[in-house]
Amino acid sequence: MAKSLLVTGSSGLIGSEVCAHFTRELGYTVHGVDNNQRAVFFGAPGDTRWNQARLVRDLPGFQHHELDIRDRAGVLALVKTLKPAVIIHTAAQPSHDRAAAIPFDDFDTNATGTLNLLEAARQAAPEAPFVHMSTNKVYGDAPNRIALREEPTRWDYADPVFAQGIPETFTIDQSKHSLFGASKVAADVMVQEYGRYFGLPTCALRGGCLTGPNHSGVELHGFLSYLVKCNLEGREYRVFGYQGKQVRDNIHSLDVARFMAAFVAAPRAGEVYNLGGGKANACSIIEAFQLAETASGRAQVHTYVDQNRAGDHICYYSDLRKMRAHFPGWDITVSLGEIVRQIVAAWKTRLPSGL
Repeated sequence: MAKSLLVTGSSGLIGSEVCAHFTRELGYTVHGVDNNQRAVFFGAPGDTRWNQARLVRDLPGFQHHELDIRDRAGVLALVKTLKPAVIIHTAAQPSHDRAAAIPFDDFDTNATGTLNLLEAARQAAPEAPFVHMSTNKVYGDAPNRIALREEPTRWDYADPVFAQGIPETFTIDQSKHSLFGASKVAADVMVQEYGRYFGLPTCALRGGCLTGPNHSGVELHGFLSYLVKCNLEGREYRVFGYQGKQVRDNIHSLDVARFMAAFVAAPRAGEVYNLGGGKANACSIIEAFQLAETASGRAQVHTYVDQNRAGDHICYYSDLRKMRAHFPGWDITVSLGEIVRQIVAAWKTRLPSGL
């Protein structure tokens, strides 16, 4: 009998990749939890029903559950019924800009929703590895205090201590997070605590820019996907501050799913990992324009807003050494150039013909 996997946020970028990977590569029976809140948070462009339909159509045995993770009784009932072998939690309100306008929805989804799942797991599936998709925003704007050097197209760390990026030991305290970052801190620490206090096999993955061809990128979340969409449509992309030289590391959703599978195979209790593309897959917005133009053959239309987003990082890329040490069979497999090529190809199939 196939092992069962419960995935929250199953219609989103990471959730859908996890569903596909665990079904096709590992033989799991997958139960997806999603209620299309992305469309509520971001409007029609954030709608993920198309992805839900794709999973139902393409994945043998996939079962969709229309459930809001804020529904404590509903979450507990589902976990008690399924008793899944693995729980992967990717559902979230994902935008630090949007959070300020919907603080209760943000906290109830990110923090309380995570607690609902953790407690359900403790009561009904305590042996199940619990993988939580956290965010690098738990570090707030503290990375901006690192000495930087300005290069022609990007900022980079001048301090050699951070030559490989931000490690998991970096402070999450005494910094501006945005309300989104704060709600994700609460969830991240609670995931650690259920591992350390109760001994559950849990980990929090502090993601960089998670991306890939199945992302429904919008201006407030999903920078690389949204940038490519703007490029293909000839739409103006707005750059917020830092001269467009702010740096992000980008990781393909497949490499995220592969790391989750590695953790599930050899779980630890209360761990944290900085799960990003690392230095090799880092780029600035200016450099992302160049990558998109090369892949699409179209000029990037953009404008500059001389005001950075609150709590935004000037430069951030993940130090992957802890991940590689704990799981030496895992590494980045999809390059930044290939990520952009895949996103261009995917948007061309989903946008109106003629692009």
